[in-house]
Amino acid sequence: MSKMHVTTTVNGDTVEFLADPRETLLDSLRDQLGLTGTKEGCGTGDCGACSVRLDGTLVCSCLVLGVEADGKRIDTIEGMSEDGALHPLQRKFIEHAALQCGFCTPGILIAAKALLEENSNPTEEEVRYWLAGNLCRCTGYDKIIRAVMDAAAELRQEAA
Repeated sequence: MSKMHVTTTVNGDTVEFLADPRETLLDSLRDQLGLTGTKEGCGTGDCGACSVRLDGTLVCSCLVLGVEADGKRIDTIEGMSEDGALHPLQRKFIEHAALQCGFCTPGILIAAKALLEENSNPTEEEVRYWLAGNLCRCTGYDKIIRAVMDAAAELRQEAA
């Protein structure tokens, strides 16, 4: 089967790659573009480790074909920091020890950022609901929720 040419924007940069029509966006990001921050956990869209944003929509990249990214914007964990500085969510995850092995962390951070861009003042229940599609087997979720809530407060304060 012949590969297809894909032109997309990843973390603000226009990129081009060749993708097998059956290749997932996850595999394209990791294998074609070298963006290995996005992880494959389950391959069935159940764990959220491969979460990215595709044209602003949170998606499991293991369920999207790489060729579907043609002409679209992709945001991955590699693009989360700004000018070399950690995003407030990343800093709060470190401060709250909201990670252990780190495998699920990129997907959770992408999902949390999507939430805070949509709702800058979420309740704890809203954070838990929003992150329900991201599984973590190491930390439990309390530290993760606290980190997201704390980052939300900091981002609101910066915006004021």
